[in-house]
Amino acid sequence: MRARTWVVPLAATVLAVTAAVPACADSGPAVAFTMKDPRITESSGLAASHLHPGIYWTHNDSGDGPYVYAIDSRTGATVARITLRGVHARDCEAISIGPDGDIYLGDIGDNLNGAWPEVYLYRFPEPKTLRDQTVDATTYTVRYSDGPRNAESLMVEPKTGRVYIASKNEDGGHLYEGPAKLSASGINVFKPIADVPWVTDGAFSPDGTRLVFRGYFMSSEYRWNGDRLGAEIGNPDVPVQQQGESVTFTPDGRALMTGSEGTDSQVYRVPLSGSELPDSARASADPSGSGAPASGGAAAGSGGHRHTFFGLAFLAVAALLVVGTRRLRRRGR
Repeated sequence: MRARTWVVPLAATVLAVTAAVPACADSGPAVAFTMKDPRITESSGLAASHLHPGIYWTHNDSGDGPYVYAIDSRTGATVARITLRGVHARDCEAISIGPDGDIYLGDIGDNLNGAWPEVYLYRFPEPKTLRDQTVDATTYTVRYSDGPRNAESLMVEPKTGRVYIASKNEDGGHLYEGPAKLSASGINVFKPIADVPWVTDGAFSPDGTRLVFRGYFMSSEYRWNGDRLGAEIGNPDVPVQQQGESVTFTPDGRALMTGSEGTDSQVYRVPLSGSELPDSARASADPSGSGAPASGGAAAGSGGHRHTFFGLAFLAVAALLVVGTRRLRRRGR
């Protein structure tokens, strides 16, 4: 979904300032690839392929058709565009892959924040062959138990296959839990189970022990306790992007991949360390079982949080511009 009108120009200013400052540590966020497909102008979700190493799935939000794109992270090129047969996409905002290898596309955006009483999920098997093709998808109708709302985050639990949605609200939203098994013939009622910050996407770690949410300026990572949200354990250092709207874990769980809307948009790799690492990744990094990061790794929260700092600076600049504009208007009266 589109941010407020001042977000994009301000983001460009902050990005220019950020680029002029040296990186604080080699282990910080770095550009992994750039999406080169001119058809991808509003990438709003990311999901790491289960079948094809190095491939990430993405999609546009409102304004595009029922399409999902397979991107080769080694080149940034699109290697397949999947068309969902018979689907009328309204505002697709998120994508996730379940434990059975099925891709879930969330048509869950609502720019009017409550205009649509029902939203939709589309589910189809991840293609074994990467080529342009049209596939059949199962459609699930979703309602929220407390009324319609806007959402941009769809997460499929990697062990149970249960679907979760996080609503988007500047004052904080909710994490909604779907039925244990979705019904293609009835209404699937999603119920709130926890509060969440202002988020534009979310993702489970591959082992199901972490759940991360990202917003335009920062992220929050939580421990996931099987069927409920645990304690917040960190704020991975996501970069400030033109309009950051997507996040997923790498297949090994050792980093996040974060993306943005816009043409030629860049996807960053954000390394994780310390308690931010999912349990399986921590165990492989520390054979002794002590929980310490691997050799050369930094403790959670280290690395200077350079981009988080500029995210806060971004907000400060926005506030100053708003105040300045109001004062100029008063003087001009």
